[in-house]
Amino acid sequence: MATLFEADFNAADEPLSADAIVARLAGCDVLVSSITDRLDADLIARLPPTVKLVAQFGNGFDNIDVEAAHAAGLTVTNTPSVLTEDTADMAVMLMLALPRRLVEGAIVLPRDGQWPGWSPTWMLGRRLRGKALGIVGMGRIGSAVAARARSFGLNIHYFSRNRRPPVEEALGATYWPTLDGMVPEVDIVSLHTPLNRATHHILSAERLARMKQDAFVVNVSRPELLDEPALIARIEAGHLSGAALDVFENRHGIDPRLLQLARDNRVVLTAHMASATLEARLEMGETVIVNIRTFIDGAPPPHRVLPENRTHVGR
Repeated sequence: MATLFEADFNAADEPLSADAIVARLAGCDVLVSSITDRLDADLIARLPPTVKLVAQFGNGFDNIDVEAAHAAGLTVTNTPSVLTEDTADMAVMLMLALPRRLVEGAIVLPRDGQWPGWSPTWMLGRRLRGKALGIVGMGRIGSAVAARARSFGLNIHYFSRNRRPPVEEALGATYWPTLDGMVPEVDIVSLHTPLNRATHHILSAERLARMKQDAFVVNVSRPELLDEPALIARIEAGHLSGAALDVFENRHGIDPRLLQLARDNRVVLTAHMASATLEARLEMGETVIVNIRTFIDGAPPPHRVLPENRTHVGR
């Protein structure tokens, strides 16, 4: 990026305040943002008039008020597709780790060097083969998760905005026209749908209550897709077996109840690592550069994001 453009970097790699973002954009044409930058309508209204492009470094863009940006004449882009394989790998790893108690088993020896030795009832988990996996959102990532999960013998069920006959034919997947119909019938619910007005808390308290008592929840997408307090309450009460979360509400600090569930080995928490591979980060950066270069050359960027009531190119 520095080779191609005159670039100013946030070398400290720390979130900037709204005032700092506005100040550092003086005379700039492009803002390269990430999911930690809250670009709301107020901040967008304060951007210098030279700024014409917001090039998001990431697939998700719910940190940006796209409607306000569009109304202000700004172009917004993101980096879809490059995270598919790594995110799908992470989702399936969590599906394996949670019912097989992998994290708990990995720390029991280093903790004190003692263990009771093998016995028939030691560290009993749950078998994956034959269980039903319910995927919410059968896009690129959901389809990649389904293909991996099928190799472990999981039966694939899905609810999605669009039906995917090729996935059904290739993996024997079962399509559900309603999420309410699917959640009581599956053993694991895995969230892979974009966050928007329609999907906020798509796994609501009511839907969590409809799940099987020994079911699990996996989320490597966006924390706002599920009702986190309701999830915590269901697990605390023993109405769900547990959850594996790579994303969770942490703007005001991680919920202490969620941390306690992790300490009690009823929840697996990972630190937003689903896309954290060197290969993914390089491809994300390259995609950002392509979007900027194309925009500067006067052509429509290949991964433009438009308001929800318009087409989103590249999703």
